Amino acid sequence: MTDLHLISHHLCPYVQRAVIVLSEKAIPHRRTYIDLADKPEWFRSLSPLGRVPVLETGGRVLFESQVIAEYLDETTPGSLHPADPLERARHRAWIAFGSETLAAIGKLYGAPDEAAFAAAARDLRTRLERIAPEVAGPFFAGETFRLVDGVWGTIFRYFETFEAIGDFGLMPEASHMAVWRAAVMARASVREAPPEGYPARLMEFLCARHSHLGGLARAACGTAAKPL
Repeated sequence: MTDLHLISHHLCPYVQRAVIVLSEKAIPHRRTYIDLADKPEWFRSLSPLGRVPVLETGGRVLFESQVIAEYLDETTPGSLHPADPLERARHRAWIAFGSETLAAIGKLYGAPDEAAFAAAARDLRTRLERIAPEVAGPFFAGETFRLVDGVWGTIFRYFETFEAIGDFGLMPEASHMAVWRAAVMARASVREAPPEGYPARLMEFLCARHSHLGGLARAACGTAAKPL
């Protein structure tokens, strides 16, 4: 596979899905980061939805993160999905659940007050408690790293920054969940998916939020950053 151009944003968790596949399979590609607050015209003409990731390949354009990740997986040797069709479908279902969980994370950091934040935190923890019985350990389905693990790695990455701000009780106490999170986050493809400086950028993003978590982030950093 040649001539792959991935268009990205330095904080987007969805882009990281594609990057993880590219890394796991050592697929040559080039990557361009854009400012979503000031989208270049060439990007507007490429992306029907106006968001990243976008993959240019073979003179065509693919959009939507999971579509791109699946394409990269299907067109290279080996697979990050199970061979059994039913198990593969189950993994895809929990990937979709992961996408909904990322949306729940957005509600958490966007919650305007303490009550809304507490409700969002409960919802997020409930989601992790729901997936917990499905996790075999150390990875989602045992010893082999799969595409679903990469998706959930983009979720666990947020928790590293959230926990630097405060103890919000987001992770279930089940020991195998801690094992899963640790195994996924130790994976080189997951660890190196965001660009250099990601933790500081994410904290800066949170500090600028006019939200309950934004206020906590500014207090934790001792910054007087003006909220958005």
